[in-house]
Amino acid sequence: MNKAVVNPTHTERKKRVKVSTRIGGIAMDVVLWIFSLSCIFPLVWMAYNSLKLKRVFNADKLAIPGLFGAEMPTLENYTRILTNPDYHLFESMWNSVRTTAISILCIVLFSFIVGYILSRIKGKWNRPLYLLFLSGMLIPIHSLLVPIYVVFKEMNMTNQWFTLLLPYVSFGLPMGIFLVEGYVKGIPVSLEEAAAIDGSSFSRTLWSIILPMCKPILVTVAIIQVFSCWNEFSFALVLIENVHLQTVPLALTQFKGQFGSDYPKQMAAMLITMLPIVILYFIFSKQIIKGMVAGAVKG
Repeated sequence: MNKAVVNPTHTERKKRVKVSTRIGGIAMDVVLWIFSLSCIFPLVWMAYNSLKLKRVFNADKLAIPGLFGAEMPTLENYTRILTNPDYHLFESMWNSVRTTAISILCIVLFSFIVGYILSRIKGKWNRPLYLLFLSGMLIPIHSLLVPIYVVFKEMNMTNQWFTLLLPYVSFGLPMGIFLVEGYVKGIPVSLEEAAAIDGSSFSRTLWSIILPMCKPILVTVAIIQVFSCWNEFSFALVLIENVHLQTVPLALTQFKGQFGSDYPKQMAAMLITMLPIVILYFIFSKQIIKGMVAGAVKG
């Protein structure tokens, strides 16, 4: 009798738990879908508004071209941007690509070397030097905007193709050194000792053994700094006045006038300048995901 009474109750409880778990899972999926759509919608909105003329956009900012009586889409904004030499868009993209690539190369290289030395080589200057690099993460970079401009102006270093490299590398190193130093601490020292016993030199151990093992965290550093350098605006605005040396963020300001802005044309320019980053992401998507996960776990 007791079993006949207890078992149905236990079964009902299990069913209730399953139902509540399923409802909770569905609710969580709905929430995640809402957040995903909220992230995707601005990009979709920008894409279809770039196919409108300015007057059509000002009349209805949400209407989809060609649907529900709206005017048909047009590529006129893209044609004007790509054919008008006054915008210097491709020249600005080349400047951004060159500055970003060189900055990332320097940041990754110096972060790896300095991070390894601070992690492995112990000395009386080790801790103060490490804290000195970390202090760079605590200083608001825009508070140094005016002093850097004054120094660069006195040294005739403004309006040069390499002008932005120095601040980009300098402000990117603290984060990179912090991540690499923490990651190298997780690598067993016994690997380097075994390599030394086998006759491997310090430089060969560093570049042939430690560097490949640090690839995930170096990818993480590169990801963070690529977006930082590509989107940086303040230093580019202050240190670069020559229109032939301006980067992408500065080029996008050409579409904003004193009394109004041509938003559809600006959106078309933004989509064009996003292409290198999007292509880069799709090419290295697997490495990016692995680097972010490994960096989060070991860093």
